[in-house]
Amino acid sequence: MKLSWRTVLLWALPALVIGFFLWQGSFAATPMSMSRNTASTRMTYGRFLEYLETDRVVSVDLYDGGRTAIVEAVDPELDNRLQRLRVDLPGNSPEVVSKLRDAGISFDSHPARNDGAIWGLLGNLIFPILLIGGLFFLFRRSGNVPGGPGQAMNFGKSRARFQMEAKTGVMFDDVAGIEEAKEELQEVVTFLKKPERFTAVGARIPKGVLLVGPPGTGKTLLAKAIAGEAGVPFFSISGSEFVEMFVGVGASRVRDLFKKAKENAPCIIFIDEIDAVGRQRGAGIGGGNDEREQTLNQLLTEMDGFEGNTGIIVIAATNRPDVLDAALLRPGRFDRQITVDVPDIKGRLDVLKVHSRNKKLAPEISLEAIARRTPGFSGADLANLLNEAAILTARRRKEAITMLEIDDAVDRVIAGMEGTPLVDSKSKRLIAYHEIGHAIVGTLLKEHDPVQKVTLVPRGQARGLTWFTPNEEQSLISRAQILARITGALGGRAAEEVVFGDAEVTTGAGNDLQQVSNMARQMVTRFGMSDLGPLSLEGQSSEVFLGRDLMVRSEYSEEISARIDAQVRSIVEHCYDMARAYIRDNRTVIDRLVDLLIERETIDGEEFRRIVAEYTDIPEKEQYVPQI
Repeated sequence: MKLSWRTVLLWALPALVIGFFLWQGSFAATPMSMSRNTASTRMTYGRFLEYLETDRVVSVDLYDGGRTAIVEAVDPELDNRLQRLRVDLPGNSPEVVSKLRDAGISFDSHPARNDGAIWGLLGNLIFPILLIGGLFFLFRRSGNVPGGPGQAMNFGKSRARFQMEAKTGVMFDDVAGIEEAKEELQEVVTFLKKPERFTAVGARIPKGVLLVGPPGTGKTLLAKAIAGEAGVPFFSISGSEFVEMFVGVGASRVRDLFKKAKENAPCIIFIDEIDAVGRQRGAGIGGGNDEREQTLNQLLTEMDGFEGNTGIIVIAATNRPDVLDAALLRPGRFDRQITVDVPDIKGRLDVLKVHSRNKKLAPEISLEAIARRTPGFSGADLANLLNEAAILTARRRKEAITMLEIDDAVDRVIAGMEGTPLVDSKSKRLIAYHEIGHAIVGTLLKEHDPVQKVTLVPRGQARGLTWFTPNEEQSLISRAQILARITGALGGRAAEEVVFGDAEVTTGAGNDLQQVSNMARQMVTRFGMSDLGPLSLEGQSSEVFLGRDLMVRSEYSEEISARIDAQVRSIVEHCYDMARAYIRDNRTVIDRLVDLLIERETIDGEEFRRIVAEYTDIPEKEQYVPQI
């Protein structure tokens, strides 16, 4: 077990003190003088007098006020060798001194030294000194811990990381897939480097730039690139570092941050996850004037208040712009709101080129094919994809990353880790029919995305998977495409019912039914694709924000609610009838594909379509050629 330095210190201090007192007591028990003048042999007082009368005594040293004597005498029994003998004298013996003078023996008297009092005083002082020293050491060490007792006077100081010349190692060339956002921020960098170009025509430098976008799209990476490109002092801090449990600390840290920034202007302040401190005011139940609101008020004042902050650009990042206070978003505080969205196919290709610089790729690797296969992937997802592929390559002891590792990495990122293959059983055959049901319906529907592969290899919670690859970048989706997706999602349940009967349907379609219900309800309530007409009855779904969305009233009557449920049911039943019809009409090819899938466990899209084409006509789907 590894002990911390605090634990060692708490155990060592008492041990040192106890050891000192034990040493002091043992030392005080023996006089200092006796420790230096000791004799190994004792002599009785009577024998001493005999030696004195027979002139055997050479010299005498008296100690302890005449109570102890160290005698040097000659012993005839030991060939007249000189011995040091200790004699305890009976109290004050003036006659001894007289006898020594009469016999002409040299003697000396050593006064008693009061060493016990000195060591007693030191003993009384040593414990308080050790205690004070230990406490000082503890407070000094805890001063390096954020929020520790050593920082009791530094709560109001800003915790922003400051770099006079930010060397993040990231430049604009290292950021790909978000070209529009880069252009906006390159203007900010130009403002800082060559302000005269803009001030000559009356333009003023933006006071704030808000980066908005989903997680993993590169907001913080853009801030690092700005720091690397601008060459001006750079402050970076997280929104959560402003707020503490103590009243007034957050506002004090905001003041201290902007004070340091004004001293180093022109400069950049980057606040990551600003929604931690910039949430709407008055959103608590019952109001209240909490610490977070005081911090936000101070931030609003510093960004655009009475004094102003010329030369300071505040760059903030968040993925929750809907909860930010309106006063924070107005021009003059955040003049620009830059959306950093997931990249399109060209952006994904640029991102893959950046992250594949230090990867060893096989010659047959096509980054365009990877970009086409990964719609909806953010920059972080693509970086993780290539890293997972590199890990798989190393694990398989290959020299370079191949498309096999890329495909496995895509499956792992989307669906999870590969599980243990299923053994031949009724359950495996049922899962095979379920997945072939999805694939056959999706293939026979013209508006559905083409099948990429069908597999029985378990991943995550799924026992089998059917992958579809969109044939174009779909920013807009038609009514026919949504209905095709609903029908394709119901293909698995339809295959179970047609092949095994209504009593043998399983829970495997649970996730499919959730997606179907969600798509059908959005068709009715958001997109106006039902008999209710072109009405938007529900807003775009977003996170509930306490205080704003606590008391949400229904936007339609109970009668409309019943009609919505009826329309959703009608859409789903219509699509389910279509799916069962496709399964019944193509039972022969389904049985062949199921046998092949059980044997191989994976069928790719090209082979799947080739086999289906032998039995029925496949509608020609529109092919999309991306502009890369």
